[in-house]
Amino acid sequence: MPPLPTLAEIESADGLVIPGGESTTLWKLATAFDLLDPIRKLIADGMPAFGSCAGLIMLADRLRDGVAGQQTFGGIDMTARRNAFGRQVDSFEREVTLRLDGDAADGAPFHAVFIRAPWVESAGIEVTVLGEDNGRIIAVRQGPLLATAFHPELTPDRRIHELFVKMVKGTS
Repeated sequence: MPPLPTLAEIESADGLVIPGGESTTLWKLATAFDLLDPIRKLIADGMPAFGSCAGLIMLADRLRDGVAGQQTFGGIDMTARRNAFGRQVDSFEREVTLRLDGDAADGAPFHAVFIRAPWVESAGIEVTVLGEDNGRIIAVRQGPLLATAFHPELTPDRRIHELFVKMVKGTS
């Protein structure tokens, strides 16, 4: 297993990807390795970041159904609800409509994989909603921050990753 990146290596990155997994584990590891506050600062200072599933939770300013004391990196003015779509056995896949350019006319279908997924319960006025599923917010962007409740890395569709690369390059 390769060594964990140093804080200096993280600070020199052009962007940050916060993966899916288990949000309490991400929080505990960030705390144990003294990365919680430094990553919060990088995000607050404008480092582009993309979070999928648990990563969405970690980018939320507010959290519902977290464990006692659970903290996030924050950055997106939203409230995320953990395990909102149900438990692991309730995981599912389906076509959703995304507006990756922020234009309601875009409406491109995307095959989304939801694994014990969160949703965005509420979003502030600076947050652009990029996708919904049955009235639940599942993809958002706020400035250089992007988050999805589903796992785009589990599909061959690279549009979300391409959007994040453009955000890192400053071209979107």
